[in-house]
Amino acid sequence: MRLPLYLCAVLVSGFGTTAMWLVSGIWVKSLTGSDSLAALTAFALWAPALLGPVLGALVDRVPRRPLLVVLNLAMAALLPLLLWVDRPERVWLLFAVLFVYGTQGAVHEAAEAALAAGALDQERLGSFNGLRMTVNEAMKLVAPLVAAGLFARYGGGPVALLDAATFALAAGVFALLRVREARIPAGGERVRVADGARPLWDSPVLRALVAAGAFTMFLAGLNGAAIYAVVDRGLGHSPAYAGVLYAVQGAGSVVAGLAAGPLLRRLPERALAAAGLALFAVGVAARALPYDAVALVASGVIGVGLPWVLIAAMTAVQRRVPAELVGRAAGTANTLVFVPNAVALAVGAGLVAVVDMRVLLPVVGVAALAGAAALSAAPATRRDGSPTTG
Repeated sequence: MRLPLYLCAVLVSGFGTTAMWLVSGIWVKSLTGSDSLAALTAFALWAPALLGPVLGALVDRVPRRPLLVVLNLAMAALLPLLLWVDRPERVWLLFAVLFVYGTQGAVHEAAEAALAAGALDQERLGSFNGLRMTVNEAMKLVAPLVAAGLFARYGGGPVALLDAATFALAAGVFALLRVREARIPAGGERVRVADGARPLWDSPVLRALVAAGAFTMFLAGLNGAAIYAVVDRGLGHSPAYAGVLYAVQGAGSVVAGLAAGPLLRRLPERALAAAGLALFAVGVAARALPYDAVALVASGVIGVGLPWVLIAAMTAVQRRVPAELVGRAAGTANTLVFVPNAVALAVGAGLVAVVDMRVLLPVVGVAALAGAAALSAAPATRRDGSPTTG
């Protein structure tokens, strides 16, 4: 697989996706005036993650590269419908498109993971996942500014058209890729959804890393729910300052992605995940301190640590799961890892109302540090999952 060409597709589609995801909430708020409906846009995008195992099974039934082309073309055709959303009673269409958007994203993630697992050798998978993270995070630093400016001047329609154009361009790039595909089951073979969960459970390495990813994302949800309390009560700034902290965190994630590949060539995935969780713990706990400089450094540390856990978990899935099962396994792993984040955002919103963030964040940090220690204490294993000796 020509990695630069693939990363070009990720960059283009990532720009449009970030822009659309940001604008959707603003769009609903501007039309309806409802904070609740605006918040539901995130739910519409997240909800399809619950279907990860089922959608992953779809990925394992068809060739992955043509599937990626079709997915991108379908979204390019669907998004222009949002030009019709120009009054409150038509907001339902935006929600419907967002749900399809989230479904497409879940399938896309599993298909990309499966395609890479079949096309790249094990040594390059860490670099692939790291660079993919870097490109996506870099787009999060640029796309919100473009999207906000475009929406403020012209409304949501042009942002939807921009996103549609990026999907069409990404489809063209994927069509140019020349890759070797993993074996696709013949028509008479059963593709069982449960087969995606079995390798995750049977392998002690995958079980530990997916559990670490889910635990980390749950804690990340609690941390995210407390961000405005940190900005307001801790630092004394307006809510807009949260954007500064997120930008610094995004810059840290860019660094994390660049470093992940070289580190995974020297360290087992478990060691990188434990290091990432420990950094995340330090960053979250430090946010309880009422100093701007500390808050900025803490955001950068979180930005480095959090992606390492996710990159390590996905790389391990791609390395250890048979290629014909990677779609289901990746879809299942994504559900197990990311759904706790959505749950924690809701739980954290309640906790912030009754627990001082100067107490909550150190507790979250201690929990993360305990998780890192537990992950570090697990017995070392080879990439085939067998324990090392001697």
